[in-house]
Amino acid sequence: MRNRILRHLIDYGSITTWEAIQEYGCTRLSEYIRQLRKDYTIKDEWVGYRNRYGEATHYKKYILGREN
Repeated sequence: MRNRILRHLIDYGSITTWEAIQEYGCTRLSEYIRQLRKDYTIKDEWVGYRNRYGEATHYKKYILGREN
């Protein structure tokens, strides 16, 4: 799974938890990001949006650093 997450970051530049669940059935994205950060620069940012009830919420987006 770690390699799939890395491949996604290389191909698309970023990944969110929802993308990891949909594409790979991965519910432990933060653990794989923690492992990958030992060898790669991976930044993160909070992304805000409104859910189906109109409530403000946010999620984390992981971004592969350009120097990799």
